Amino acid sequence: MAALPLEGKVSSVPYHQIRALYDEDTITVYQAYNEKIADAAVEHQTLSVPGWSCKRMTWIKPSWSWMMYRSGFSHKDKNQSRVLAIRMTHANFESILMQSSLSNSTQGKQPVRVQWDPERSPSTKTKLPYRSIQIGIGRSVAETWAKEMIVSIEDVTETARRMYDDVEAGMGERELAEKYINETVYEVKSEEVKKVIRLDVEEALGLETST
Repeated sequence: MAALPLEGKVSSVPYHQIRALYDEDTITVYQAYNEKIADAAVEHQTLSVPGWSCKRMTWIKPSWSWMMYRSGFSHKDKNQSRVLAIRMTHANFESILMQSSLSNSTQGKQPVRVQWDPERSPSTKTKLPYRSIQIGIGRSVAETWAKEMIVSIEDVTETARRMYDDVEAGMGERELAEKYINETVYEVKSEEVKKVIRLDVEEALGLETST
């Protein structure tokens, strides 16, 4: 894992930066679902399964800490009780971003929405002074994404629950990061994509929202 500041007001991390688990070919994003959808998705290695709908926006997150925050380490509610790690190619990831606009942008809505929300510390208890990307895939793109753009799906719920137990036991932020988070800076290859998602932003512009 990169040595990223975990707390405090001063940060050397750019305000907008994608941090993720990735290899030469693929990048991992996270989603949380109920038991039925998760079981079928892992078995068939696709999200195009009974119960999953492409008719509403589906949000993917490269940040493990943000996924833990949103799902309560899989304990938040029954519809987020299983955390899935979804791998997709760099090319497909950036093609999704190319079709995006910032959620509160006045430049018009695209089929994909990008939100830059305050990153969370590994325990999820602290907002960090830099942002984490969330990507909302709209109806016109979601079906293609689910059927054609996913390389693999892995159930990582048990890892989330072990992390929760460590948080509850009082493990420190750096220990949690070293044990559970293996993310480094993801360098967006396309200059055009960087402009679309405002990767160059250095301070708040009033365009981000938190969900």
